[in-house]
Amino acid sequence: MVSNPTSVSAERAEFYRRIERDHLTPLWEVLGSLVPKQPDSPSLPAHWPYSKVRPFLMDAARLITAREAERRVLVLENPGLRGSSSITRPLYAGLQLILPGEVAPSHRHTQSALRFVLEGTGAYTAVDGERTTMHPGDFIVTPSWTFHDHGNPGEEPVIWLDGLDIPLVAFFDAGFSERYGEESQPVTKAEDDALARYGKNLLPFEYAPRSPTTPLLSYPYGSTREALERLRRQGPVDACHGVKLQYTNPATGGYPMPTIGAFVQLLPRGFRGRGQRSTDGTVFCVVEGHGQSRVGDSVFEWGPKDVFVVPAWCRVAHEAGEESVLFSFSDRPAQKFFGLFREEREP
Repeated sequence: MVSNPTSVSAERAEFYRRIERDHLTPLWEVLGSLVPKQPDSPSLPAHWPYSKVRPFLMDAARLITAREAERRVLVLENPGLRGSSSITRPLYAGLQLILPGEVAPSHRHTQSALRFVLEGTGAYTAVDGERTTMHPGDFIVTPSWTFHDHGNPGEEPVIWLDGLDIPLVAFFDAGFSERYGEESQPVTKAEDDALARYGKNLLPFEYAPRSPTTPLLSYPYGSTREALERLRRQGPVDACHGVKLQYTNPATGGYPMPTIGAFVQLLPRGFRGRGQRSTDGTVFCVVEGHGQSRVGDSVFEWGPKDVFVVPAWCRVAHEAGEESVLFSFSDRPAQKFFGLFREEREP
């Protein structure tokens, strides 16, 4: 006997209504979206030209102080994730501005953070009693649950890119924050103390890490750029990435943060990279040069200080009209820890 499809459909609909009252739902109706044949990210390729975003930051400076805002930041929100304050599903990004004479008050939170300096000198970030002066191209780390504040005793505005694992921490319902008792934490260490202790391929005797996060506070761009240039001269140049390095935790050789990896790459003049894709959605920031990146069906023409995002499992290929440097960060460490990371390269 052949069942009547109309009757079966009506019975199923009635069954669904009955189980819904007890907060049950049929897996077979959603299995394809829960376990897809390949990653299907809602994130979209997006590009934020610095020339368009910077005037908005300056408008924000007229409307609200760093103290009022706590952090004067314009969030780079993925157009496929509007309302989520996310640039990829696991990561947050924003552009922060601090004017001369301002202080962004001290607080701490369970989210890990990075700063990549875009414009201006003279401002500082303070983490656990140590200050580091910001310079364009510097990569600065704020470990989870460490008090930190920013100040600008200099004479020019300073702008940097913030990257945090806010959405990932929210997924685990593990977000906590706390304000420091005063606007700024006391300075208890000399500037570059962490660099002297951990940044010279040496560690203090019998050093035992207290955290999976790097003990280095800052990775100065001068030494990073020098390393890229030496490797460019000595070769080889990777067909997809040019000359690419990852920032490391000097105590472990691993990533600088347990949830966020950071990278820097040099694209030689005339470079035309092959396409590749990976499961970690990646945020790119242009440090030097001009070029373009093909991200899925989009083509982004970029220049210094521009930011663009490559969603998970989306093809990207970089080209450089002149020698260029790109900084990037992603959730690759977390994916590798859980055994989820995959990548593909075009031959």
